[in-house]
Amino acid sequence: MAAYASSNKLAGTQQNLAASPGKTIISLTAATGAATLKRGWIREFDVGADGAPNSTDCAITFEAIRVTTLGTGTSATPSPLDGADTAAGLVCTVNMTVEPSLGVSLVALALNQRNSQRWLAYDDKHALIIPATNLAGIGIRAYSPTYASTAIVTVQHDE
Repeated sequence: MAAYASSNKLAGTQQNLAASPGKTIISLTAATGAATLKRGWIREFDVGADGAPNSTDCAITFEAIRVTTLGTGTSATPSPLDGADTAAGLVCTVNMTVEPSLGVSLVALALNQRNSQRWLAYDDKHALIIPATNLAGIGIRAYSPTYASTAIVTVQHDE
């Protein structure tokens, strides 16, 4: 299985967070077309604020959630962790300006604005699975009632 890394720093302009329901920062979805559909496994993601902190200490909620459409954002190319691997088959969209259609929440993390967090699947059974279904996938979004700057999300996935 090939491994890849993607981040919303790869392309486009970071979007400021908003209050609930938030901004999708990155999504990985199956490509359009029956010949190119692949499953993917998110093994790890790292999240954190990278803008100027709010003057009042506050919380940011990051959430991994199922998506059923792409939404509008910038296309980014996942980087193979082994340079000998082929290009990724999943579609990576970052820095959304129009939200994708959202489904159920899979992981939610509440952080202080001065904190970062790493989520790691401790075995294959607990990875977040991206189905081989047209435009279906997993997005990671963030929201805060107070923090209104940008955040970074880095995702490592296998396919």
